[in-house]
Amino acid sequence: MSDEPPVVAILGLGEAGSEFARDLRAAGAVVRGYDPVVPSGFDSESDAAEGADLVLSVNSSAAAVDALRAGLPKVSGVWADLNTASPGKKRELAAIAAEAAIDFADVAIMAPVPGRGLRVPMLASGPAAAAVSKLLGALGATVEVLPGEAGVAAERKLLRSVFFKGMSAAVVEALEAARAAGVQDWLRGVIVEELTRADESTVERLVTGSVKHAKRRTAEMAAAAEMLGELGVAADVAAASRDQLARLSSGSSKATSVPRLGEELR
Repeated sequence: MSDEPPVVAILGLGEAGSEFARDLRAAGAVVRGYDPVVPSGFDSESDAAEGADLVLSVNSSAAAVDALRAGLPKVSGVWADLNTASPGKKRELAAIAAEAAIDFADVAIMAPVPGRGLRVPMLASGPAAAAVSKLLGALGATVEVLPGEAGVAAERKLLRSVFFKGMSAAVVEALEAARAAGVQDWLRGVIVEELTRADESTVERLVTGSVKHAKRRTAEMAAAAEMLGELGVAADVAAASRDQLARLSSGSSKATSVPRLGEELR
């Protein structure tokens, strides 16, 4: 086993990439960074990736394919894509890497990086997931390996995002409306109370309640959306809730899986 420190190339030196670089250096790794807008001593993705044991692509979904293609000529180690992208995009990247005989892993960052750095929880899937977990684990990271192809880790992250970011949007919209109505402190207290006492039964109640009372709740959320308009607040979430409940009420094919979800939760 080599005593040489691992060489890690980081493509993208923004908020996440710069924190990873700092922690990897502190853990003893040799770090090579490249960012088209941040001077780093390397002129391209391929220059930074040359000789690296691991390449971490931490730029953006829009840049992920171009970054991989640009880095391929000199890649000899594992390529890990940490960008928030769809499962389909991750599979596309894996196919490009496979064609070039490069080991690839789809890595999903599961919490904000600032304040956590390399210790942010991560999921990995794809052919090189175990290799990425082992290498980063030795440097202090926690990377859970999921069985399956590239895209599985991204799918987990984005499914969580549908819930968490959707909830965040609802809270922001509700508090904006409450502020316009002059009762922001009251509603904030209601939200805190509901979140604090939530448990497994809360999920069941939310799912089955939406199905069982879809017709009544459609009218309720239509009234809520109308109220937000009267308050001068955009009813993005309220209107989306109204429309979803209307589909549930009509028994459309897209909604038929929701009752089964409630049964599974029971």
